[in-house]
This record gives sequence, C-alpha cells and structure tokens, in this order.
Amino acid sequence: MESLIVIAHIIIAVAIIALVLLQQGKGADAGASFGGGASQTVFGSEGSGNFLTRSTAFLAALFFATSFSLAYFAKEKATGLADEGLPELQEVQKQVLDSETPMIDDASATDAEAPVID
Repeated sequence: MESLIVIAHIIIAVAIIALVLLQQGKGADAGASFGGGASQTVFGSEGSGNFLTRSTAFLAALFFATSFSLAYFAKEKATGLADEGLPELQEVQKQVLDSETPMIDDASATDAEAPVID
C-alpha cells in the first residue's frame, strides 16, 4: 500500500510541475489583448487559465493527502521499531542495569583535579 502511495505521490508531483510550467504569467495578459487569438484556443475564449488553475489546485490537494498518508506510515513504522527495539540495544541496557558498579564514579572526581582556567 505504501509503495502505491509513493508512486502516486511522484506522479502527482510531476503533474503539478508540468501544470505550473504550462500556465501563463501575469504579463501575458497584455500581449493577448492585442490580437493574441485567444478565441481559437482549445480551452475556449477565456483561455486555459481557469482550467489549469483548478487542475493545479486539485493536484495540490491530492499531493497534500499523499504527503500526510506517507507521514502516517513513517510514524507507524518508527513506533513499531521503537517498541520492538534492537536486540543489541536491549542487551546493552540489560548489562547496564544488572551491573553493580556505577558507570560514573562520583567519589573519584574532586574539585582539586579540575583544571583551573584564568
């Protein structure tokens, strides 16, 4: 399931990039008003702006949905690993808890041994 969402996520990302690159900038309106032939386009006399804008918004919503679902899968995988733990880490934790000698000996560290900084 996760791999299908990753594939869909990549396809949606590429489609958003293509749609953004297809859209005209704000400066293109002035050139179109001087006989750009907008009535002969595929998308009609209003141009492709409305269609491309809505398509981009729809794909952006899908992109956010796939992003959240991938984040959910990553969280579930991370909590599963944390609960399960690594065997080596569990062994080290057991050795530390079972040892009778402390890891840091507070009695050996005195103020006389500390370096003096002037």
